[in-house]
Amino acid sequence: MTTKTEEIYVSLLDEGVAVWRPTQAKRKSDGSYTLLPTPNYDPDDEKWEFPPGSNVICEPKKLARGTVLAAVRLADAKRQTA
Repeated sequence: MTTKTEEIYVSLLDEGVAVWRPTQAKRKSDGSYTLLPTPNYDPDDEKWEFPPGSNVICEPKKLARGTVLAAVRLADAKRQTA
């Protein structure tokens, strides 16, 4: 079964201003998302609040480009399913 990916925004740390990076994520059966790296992901260049591979909860967030789905916190490990 192919898992569909969705565009998710992740906050970048240490930028001096609020910066949100779009990336892809796989939605899990419990409603959380597993973040995927961007093709040019470089952890030495960008510090994501939640790095690729993190399971996160997402909520709508209003940005300059409109309302997007944003990673807001780590998913509860007890609720995660494979």
